[in-house]
Amino acid sequence: MADLYLQNIVNDIRLEDLPEQWQGFNFSRFSKDKTLFDFQQKALENALRGLWLFYKDKNADKQSMFNRYRLNGLEEDLDYDTQKKQDSKTVKYLLEYDKDYPVVDSKISFSCFINRMSFWMATGSGKTLVIVKLIELLGTLMSRGEIPKKDILFLTCREDLLDQFKKHVEEFNSYNFDTRIQLKSLKDYGSVKQQNALPLTKNEITVFCYRSDLISDEQKDKTVDFRNYDNNGEWYIILDEAHKGEKDPTTKKEDSKRQMLYSILSRNGFLFNFSATFTDQIDFITCVFNFNLAEFVKEGYGKHIYVSSGNIDAFRDRNDFSPAEKQKIVLKTLLLLTYINKHVEKIRDIDSTLYHRPLLLTLVNSVDVEDSDLELFFIELEKIARGAVNTDLIQTAKEELIQEFSNDAKFTFED
Repeated sequence: MADLYLQNIVNDIRLEDLPEQWQGFNFSRFSKDKTLFDFQQKALENALRGLWLFYKDKNADKQSMFNRYRLNGLEEDLDYDTQKKQDSKTVKYLLEYDKDYPVVDSKISFSCFINRMSFWMATGSGKTLVIVKLIELLGTLMSRGEIPKKDILFLTCREDLLDQFKKHVEEFNSYNFDTRIQLKSLKDYGSVKQQNALPLTKNEITVFCYRSDLISDEQKDKTVDFRNYDNNGEWYIILDEAHKGEKDPTTKKEDSKRQMLYSILSRNGFLFNFSATFTDQIDFITCVFNFNLAEFVKEGYGKHIYVSSGNIDAFRDRNDFSPAEKQKIVLKTLLLLTYINKHVEKIRDIDSTLYHRPLLLTLVNSVDVEDSDLELFFIELEKIARGAVNTDLIQTAKEELIQEFSNDAKFTFED
């Protein structure tokens, strides 16, 4: 993992030292029933610091921002090499916008992509609440004239995440009378602009939203051609779990064409990337706030995670393990599940709302092939259900579990 340079940079900026127009935000208020946790407010504070760095003196200076990264130790070569990627679809699109992505010695400088920040936040940490409050922040800064007035586009990869975003916006609107977020489909962008309905009222923030996986280079029924919504790259784009690229059918490698389309659409604006799982080096380097799973657990918000030392590879090759060994592994899993359930019963005698009913989730490598991992697992499960198991094997499984937990077992991410 690369260093999180942007987070290190903004940590040196004190909020009280920012100009008056960049202060006075209420980062905690969300709705009647919700206020933001300290870490969620910290994410917004870091976003504010990062935006001030980029737009201070009302000047979006990519080169100045890039120089700040260099002064803070960035040595990695993140320039986009058009020669190495000449067969990639992304090169074609970048070269179409050569004014914004000039090529020098076959490379496009990383400084051309510096207008972005990422938020590495664990699943369950309330990213959507932070996103809604970020929209409020952008609207306020635009109304104060501290950042350029641009359209806001929210993109996420699944319909359920889009619905979740809409519900949170509705909840926010029901409580906040001084600011209202108006949601529009990206496909209605042309008609909204023609009606001159942006913004509709002084305190209203219009946000266009769409499925990120439907942004492409061709226009179909639901799929949209990014060029039809280019807007001269004047977008503030917010991505929610929309960072993954596409697999090139010939090389089987991730081409990230769609990811580049988001950058092109926001080339004269700004890109905000939210995810629990980043893989691209640029997202680590431009990470303004890290609250990934490890940090989430360390701060006491997540569940305590223990990874068993039991060998779960037994079902990959049925020749490597004896039937008894495979059965013992399944037995250990069921014994642990039963043990946890017994404790849940004791907890519920105290308070029925204190803990959920445990669920066993089994992950396998193969499903729809002959002798699949899933089939072999169920074969062993069936034997146990029919009582076709040696009592000595059960006792051995118990003893090995006791031994494992007695050997100073450690939680993952914490002591």
